[in-house]
Amino acid sequence: MDTNAAEDFFKNSSNFLLNVAVDNVIFGYHEKELKVLLQQPFALDKWTVTGGYIQKTESIAEAAARVAHMRTGLTGLFLEQFQSFGNPQRVKDNGFTAKHIAEVTGYDIPENSWIFDYFVSIAFYTLTEFSKVKITKSEFEAECQWWPVSELPLMMFDHELIIKEALKALRLHIAHYPIGYELLEEKFTLPEIHNLYETILAKPLDDRNFTKKLLATGIITKLNEKRQISGHRPPYLYKFNKEKYDEGLKSGVELVF
Repeated sequence: MDTNAAEDFFKNSSNFLLNVAVDNVIFGYHEKELKVLLQQPFALDKWTVTGGYIQKTESIAEAAARVAHMRTGLTGLFLEQFQSFGNPQRVKDNGFTAKHIAEVTGYDIPENSWIFDYFVSIAFYTLTEFSKVKITKSEFEAECQWWPVSELPLMMFDHELIIKEALKALRLHIAHYPIGYELLEEKFTLPEIHNLYETILAKPLDDRNFTKKLLATGIITKLNEKRQISGHRPPYLYKFNKEKYDEGLKSGVELVF
């Protein structure tokens, strides 16, 4: 890790809101699994959700959007603030010490630095189409990669809780927020959208009933195209009618059954 990067960060820390951060739970959907983008600090065997400090020149939402863009390379992503996290013990972690930071960065900071003090995180979840993401790790990270939400690695601080609460919020919002539109590719089959909602809700949904009611809303349109699947009858492709979808969200049409 570049010592200059750490030194520049601490010297310019006055440009940020101290002891307040955004933590961004970035969800993607791939190979019938809901995945979350996680980052791993240098020389630690633990991971965190993507996050960052809030610049004094930006709003909280702008900070969350900046973090999402830095990690995915995408702009205009769907972000939803769902909770805040804060207690005196949440930044206490065996691996997060002044000694460790000095060993990794070559930059010494005092043990009573603000970075070890009471920290409040404002949490967002972000939805993105998996195939469009171009992952970029920051200069403070050893790795940044997707993990299935069902197989999380060892997490730092309270970040496992943050992911669980994000998933809970996603399940509460799924009937009235553009979850499917944001996570699926532009063209998809009925089994694919059915599986997406089953995966998120972690429960079976009656296939016929789900399809019938989904088509009745008019938010998806059948295309004159089929997906070629080896050894199977090719299914028709569908896409979202964005205008109908937006109208449904505003009018309160339930998008999951």
